[in-house]
Amino acid sequence: MVNNDKEFVKEVTPRAVDFSQWYLDVVLKAELMDYAPVKGCMAIRPYGYAIWENIQRLLDGRIKATGHKNAYFPLFIPQSLLQKEAEHVEGFAPEVALVTRGGGEELAEKLVVRPTSEAIICSMYAKWVQSWRDLPLLINQWCNVVRWEKNTRPFLRTSEFLWQEGHTVHATEEEAEAETLQMLGVYKDFVEKELAIPVVAGRKTEKEKFAGALRTYTIEALMSDGRALQAGTSHNLGQHFARVFDIQFQDKDDELKYAWQTSWGVSTRLIGALIMVHGDDRGLRMPPQVAPVQVVIVPIITKKMKDEVLAKAKELAERFGGALRLELDDRDGYSPGWKFNEWEMKGVPLRLELGPRDLEHGGVTAVRRDTGEKTFVTEAELEWRLPMLLQEIQQGLFQQALQFREANTHQAGSFAQFRDLIAEKRGFVLAHWCGEAVCEEKIKEETKATIRCLPLEELNGGEGPCICCREGRGKKVYFARAY
Repeated sequence: MVNNDKEFVKEVTPRAVDFSQWYLDVVLKAELMDYAPVKGCMAIRPYGYAIWENIQRLLDGRIKATGHKNAYFPLFIPQSLLQKEAEHVEGFAPEVALVTRGGGEELAEKLVVRPTSEAIICSMYAKWVQSWRDLPLLINQWCNVVRWEKNTRPFLRTSEFLWQEGHTVHATEEEAEAETLQMLGVYKDFVEKELAIPVVAGRKTEKEKFAGALRTYTIEALMSDGRALQAGTSHNLGQHFARVFDIQFQDKDDELKYAWQTSWGVSTRLIGALIMVHGDDRGLRMPPQVAPVQVVIVPIITKKMKDEVLAKAKELAERFGGALRLELDDRDGYSPGWKFNEWEMKGVPLRLELGPRDLEHGGVTAVRRDTGEKTFVTEAELEWRLPMLLQEIQQGLFQQALQFREANTHQAGSFAQFRDLIAEKRGFVLAHWCGEAVCEEKIKEETKATIRCLPLEELNGGEGPCICCREGRGKKVYFARAY
């Protein structure tokens, strides 16, 4: 019997001491992943994969609701295909993994293990798109990609990761731009409502845009250590890939035209965002919408009333297990306190404690993971109180994250003030930028902060002198140090 209730979290570094180590401690202790034999790769454990399954299920429904269909494309890409688009291959060259031998023989042509799928998908679209009647072509795939990263961190940046990537083809630039912004909106709504993470939507600079894209849009989230995280991107690819891969269609006016394309995606990086936005020194705090276990019942057993308590716990589990992701923890050999710590580490939103006293009063003690608040709930109230409490937790986590972001979004009127805010306060810093790449690069070199996005909605203040050169004028943009 384990009696030391603090034992479970003793190996977790406090966030204030070392945020990076805290993150690594939590992903291991909560059994989200484990390190694989290949550097930079991870094995996603069942609890971590269950989070991804919930993300996939909820987002997949939204993607299909906008008219897209799922397909699958090959993992291997002939190197010549990737090299057809110079800007694209240059952007991914440092991260590309190559297969040079197969079946014990040297390959006639090296194969790229997909870092992204524009090249292979465009080669197929060139065969599938012939007429305006074939458009729009709206396809998404759920798959893995490989990018040979030098500096890795579980979920945030790994050599292999899981994601979805949408690839669409349109007749006009206007249709492609509408698609790009529509999917950015889908991502924003999904991340805020399902993951309880507030995000800023905007456009990337020319320097930061996707290699080969006409325009890249992004949603940016603020982690609890004050760093930004790119949570999802949507790209208007223009006609670049269509011209390279010869994706043409016969239009209604009988003219042969090049198509317009988009691509967009989110990845298992979202799990990293969940950890860093909502987690605390006791581990995860999972939003109920994507929590693998929404409610856990922990019986508090005494020798005298063991059978009665267990019988009621099993009855409640059967009663509510169909409507909720619920687990009954009736394991022997672990104290209730140890179980409390374990489920807190895993971030289960709601814990129901059931002991002799609760049984006597006809209910359970409900404990919220987000606030630690305890409430006695009668058995008759459970049917409506459980969904209500879960909804309150979902909304509460979003509000806490929003308040943190607002408290850590600063305004800078001078470069000296900008430097101080980035170094001491971190968070988002709003400042005017003239639009020149030389200023963007100078700011990055001197402060390690990058322009996270040019917001879609103009911020208060209109145009003003550039925070760097003070000569050119521009609108306010979001700066931050980022993962």
